[in-house]
Amino acid sequence: MNYLLLFLAVAVGYFVAVFLKQKELRNMEVFLAFSGAFLLSITVFELIPHVFETPSKSIGVYIMLGILLQIFLEFFSKGAEHGHVHLHSEAKHFPWILFVSLSIHAFMEGFPISEENNLLLAIIIHKIPVAIILSFFFITAGYKKSTTLFFLFFFALMTPLGSFIANNYNFVHQYETQITAVVIGIFLHVSTTILFESSKNHKFNLSKMTAVILAVVIAYFI
Repeated sequence: MNYLLLFLAVAVGYFVAVFLKQKELRNMEVFLAFSGAFLLSITVFELIPHVFETPSKSIGVYIMLGILLQIFLEFFSKGAEHGHVHLHSEAKHFPWILFVSLSIHAFMEGFPISEENNLLLAIIIHKIPVAIILSFFFITAGYKKSTTLFFLFFFALMTPLGSFIANNYNFVHQYETQITAVVIGIFLHVSTTILFESSKNHKFNLSKMTAVILAVVIAYFI
């Protein structure tokens, strides 16, 4: 069921994008702010305490590696992981670099998901607005429908695949803490960037601030 929910999050994003207009897309900023704050809160409240059960400087190193990995991936994805994507209308060939970088990001997201944390919910809330924005720009950039669906289908498979491998292969369990720390770094970078970029001129209005506070409160009490 978890794998299906993760896949459907991207599917929902696509179908919403099909019916969106440019003006409505701008209203996604509040949803993005909520998703970024929620992902950041789950990371801080649940994942970080888990990896630091046995304090070690090496855990900090892996977290920094995750941040650097995400920065490297965004060099190719142009920030599509947090809804900041620019696709050129004249480029109709398949965007392999974007596909690979986003797939690595999505694949890594799946590893820490378990019944012991609420990361599944955070990832779903994170994926829907990103999938909406990514789908919308693919559509408006003039890519063929088959190209868009191919891209989104395999993108949707990556997080369930990462979660499946983490739950079914013993060799992954040997490095669970280190992998989780790397993913924490990825989440810290992505979620804070979402919060930073979802505010015009880097200033929060009341609706976005309310969304952020609500996300933090919900994440704390669930």
